[in-house]
Amino acid sequence: MAAPRRATVMLKVVKKIAIHFCPFEANVRSTREFLVVVGSEKARLTNSNCEVISMVKHDKSEPVVDVTYVDGERLLMKGANLTSSEMLSAFQARCTSKDPQAKGAAK
Repeated sequence: MAAPRRATVMLKVVKKIAIHFCPFEANVRSTREFLVVVGSEKARLTNSNCEVISMVKHDKSEPVVDVTYVDGERLLMKGANLTSSEMLSAFQARCTSKDPQAKGAAK
């Protein structure tokens, strides 16, 4: 399983990422690739207080990524019909909109 191209993932505004999946289902690849990217050491160094929790179940459940931001907002992505790049794009867009430094750099 090859992870998608390594984009810079910033976890500064993220409090917790919970990833739930059944590894024996066919539609779990994108969720596992998302886990590889956000669970990497480089990404984890951007926020040492961010919890990245993976829950592996054998119950044929749908793969789900549940992101909780420091302001309490949540992003819930169902990975069955999303690619890993779509998941990373949605995640990064939300992180960038919440980070005041990223907003200042864009202007």
